[in-house]
Amino acid sequence: MNSKERVIAVLKGKIPDKVPWGEWAVDFDTVGKVIGHETFYRAKARSAIALWEGRRDEVVQSWKEDGIAFFKKMDCFDIINISAMASSVAPPEDYEFETPKKIDDNTWEFKDGTIFKSSEITADVTKVFDPHVGKKQYTPADFECKPVVETPDESCFEVVDAFIEEFGSDRFLMGPSGSEVGIFLLDGNFEEGGGGFSHGLMQYIDNPDTVKAAIRYEVTKNNFLDRHYIRPGQDSVGWGQDFASTKGPFISPEMFHEFVLPGIKARVKNIHEQFGLPVMKHACGNNTKLLDMFVEAGYDAYQSIQRSAGMDVGEIKSMYGDHFAAWGGIPVENLVSGTQDGVRNDVTNAMELYKPGGRYIFGSTHSIAVGTKYDNFMMMVDEFEKRRGY
Repeated sequence: MNSKERVIAVLKGKIPDKVPWGEWAVDFDTVGKVIGHETFYRAKARSAIALWEGRRDEVVQSWKEDGIAFFKKMDCFDIINISAMASSVAPPEDYEFETPKKIDDNTWEFKDGTIFKSSEITADVTKVFDPHVGKKQYTPADFECKPVVETPDESCFEVVDAFIEEFGSDRFLMGPSGSEVGIFLLDGNFEEGGGGFSHGLMQYIDNPDTVKAAIRYEVTKNNFLDRHYIRPGQDSVGWGQDFASTKGPFISPEMFHEFVLPGIKARVKNIHEQFGLPVMKHACGNNTKLLDMFVEAGYDAYQSIQRSAGMDVGEIKSMYGDHFAAWGGIPVENLVSGTQDGVRNDVTNAMELYKPGGRYIFGSTHSIAVGTKYDNFMMMVDEFEKRRGY
């Protein structure tokens, strides 16, 4: 079997020749060590700053060339995610970026007052203040019109299409789509911070009819955008919004079922029926109380099964393996701060506990994240190769 056939077999409930390996992302420091030089690939803060400086072509060329070089060397990876941030859909080639004012070494302010900060720990840049949050009180009428959809420029898919051309014949490619429309927030995406998360969640209590109207609007819009973002040659769609902290869901399961699940089901149905592609779901945190709804949603695989949040791959596989493939097994925390012996034990345990019977995709409990020790990563590679065969 090649990689593509291997992953498809797992998704169909068949036992492949070997356990497939996939990661939601491999961050720039590991990529750079493998290819032998610094890269913008998955360098989120560095990429953002360079884009603000007008260096779009340099950044995008690095995402393309360095990402392809990495996965050529790492042919043990069966799944390649071409939908992850700072490695996938690019700004259009003629986009004019605003250069923000630099306040200090890690803080930038845009003309509208929006403030971003970078983190040395995560190597990310995050919105920490948004002056627009809460300024407008939305009503259902705001979402009764036909969605205004801007067709993306083809240059946005320069990186994605290059990966499909290079790896489409034998690797399993998890690619972009319209947005997933999960926990939708009226004031921006909670991944960006800046107060939008708290204010947006309060709208589920204070303004529920508007939230439901907005979700219906977003489903319609993103079902249309699938036509542009899902590229010929990709094998699946990858969605990456988190629904929970380490202690449990951000909203109650009852509220998730009432507000969020209908939109997810509609989006998954569109991708299944219109494109015939599986939906691979990345969700950190403790999602135990949502797993029955993951089944109802129709997800085909669940990635980032976080042991440190109380989730167990084996238990999830046992309970839900007839519905979706369980994907994970190696704690990202051990890759970052553990020992080689500890990582070897993690791989051994994963192969012994999760491999039997199939329906299992090997990988970290999140990603090969910033700060991963290179020796730990290579131990993961070596031990996996020894034990992956059925």
